[in-house]
Amino acid sequence: MNSRMSILQMPSVRKGRREFLRAGSLGLFGLTLSQLVEAREADKLASAMKTAPAAVTGNAGSGRKKKPRNCILLFMWGGPAQQDTWDPKPDAPPDYRGEFRPISTSVPGIQICEHLPKLAQRMDQLAVIRSMTHDSVDHTHATHYLLTGRDVARRGQPLYEDWPGYGAIISQLQRGRGPLPPFVSMMPEVINGSPRFVEQSHGSGAGWLGPQYEPLRIDDDATKADYLSSFSLRANLPDKRIDQRRDLLGSLNQQMQFLDQYREGAAVTAQTERAFQILADPTVRKAFDLADESPELRQRYGMNMHGQSVLQARRLVEAGVPLVTVFWPNDGITNVSVYWDTHSRNFIDLKDRLCPVTDQAFSALLDDLQDRGMLEDTLVVWTGEMGRTPKVGQSVVGGAGAGRDGRDHWGNVFSSVLAGGGVRGGTVYGASDRLAAFPESNPTPPADLAATIYTLLGIDPAHEIRDRLDRPLTLCDGKAIQDVMA
Repeated sequence: MNSRMSILQMPSVRKGRREFLRAGSLGLFGLTLSQLVEAREADKLASAMKTAPAAVTGNAGSGRKKKPRNCILLFMWGGPAQQDTWDPKPDAPPDYRGEFRPISTSVPGIQICEHLPKLAQRMDQLAVIRSMTHDSVDHTHATHYLLTGRDVARRGQPLYEDWPGYGAIISQLQRGRGPLPPFVSMMPEVINGSPRFVEQSHGSGAGWLGPQYEPLRIDDDATKADYLSSFSLRANLPDKRIDQRRDLLGSLNQQMQFLDQYREGAAVTAQTERAFQILADPTVRKAFDLADESPELRQRYGMNMHGQSVLQARRLVEAGVPLVTVFWPNDGITNVSVYWDTHSRNFIDLKDRLCPVTDQAFSALLDDLQDRGMLEDTLVVWTGEMGRTPKVGQSVVGGAGAGRDGRDHWGNVFSSVLAGGGVRGGTVYGASDRLAAFPESNPTPPADLAATIYTLLGIDPAHEIRDRLDRPLTLCDGKAIQDVMA
């Protein structure tokens, strides 16, 4: 296990978690409190480090050093339909092309779905890869591939055996500044008791790299008035409350015997006490205070869980967090579809629940980053783990089936989108065939997307890291896609 909520959902600690939150809560930080300490220690070391071992020092041959970029990864868990978003097929038969019309964009010759009008106006800032491909139809396995660039996950594999995700690598390279951790994962809370499929997915954490590189996981609903209200650690907090926090955390730590599987487990325990000091840091509190933003800006992102999480991601990057992953929230729909997993009501949900929300939040993020002078130094990645079947109502072996108005899992072709730092906007790379069934040109495995992300972040994809057996392993075997890089 590598996720805070996965740990706290264990029967032996569910009750402790509730008490933990009522006691004033370190629930925001869970068992990753030590990362705050790690981040602060890394900040102290940063001045002594001229360049991380995997850093790319600038443009090829120029010798000019560049500031490492940050990254906001918008992960559309469930698998957005290729032909109903970024790669419309207006000339395909009706049961393939679906119900939506294509619209023109700010770049002549490029069209996308009619329900992404704001992003269509900003196509000159986007690079769309229309030929992403792999052979998995399993959400958790495919998510691992997209979040790590490594096709090594297997069904039933413990999360601590995963390949480290992008943020964990950045943490190990000691990126970041200030008291906040270098890797934050936004996973808005469960609604109506529906299952947390996202947290069962592989690749979202540190895996075998160790728990000290796990992300700070946030599952609060940022639309609520009391968002992260338990986060404040006031100077006049009674000693009894502070003692309760320590006692509860100690109780949880005793139950977390899985930490013994990591050689860093003792260090995590030793760092916990020091982490309390960091909770009082006003910079940490301020980074999570969305009330600092104007009502107008919050409305531009959308007053929904995804929109406010994306706004929170921008604030965290601005405060010094190098990588923030924003997972699509669980909106509690279970009888028809959940997340982007549109086995039924594909066109209803895309039109009403999915496309408008991502269109608003993604476009607002681009504008906000641009207005703040942050876009050049911030890479934005929008992707899911797979696509959907080319034919409406088509079911595939290994998928979960499809209703007459839905699309099943499909890994053979889908789209990923890049924007911001180092990206060549107004670009379409690769193509799918006339039915959006398979790549027609430039088939792009997730390993190539991973190599592109690492390269844009100033990290050599061939950089070696050591596993728990001290074996040297390269970050990624893919090749960076030069055509989408400025």
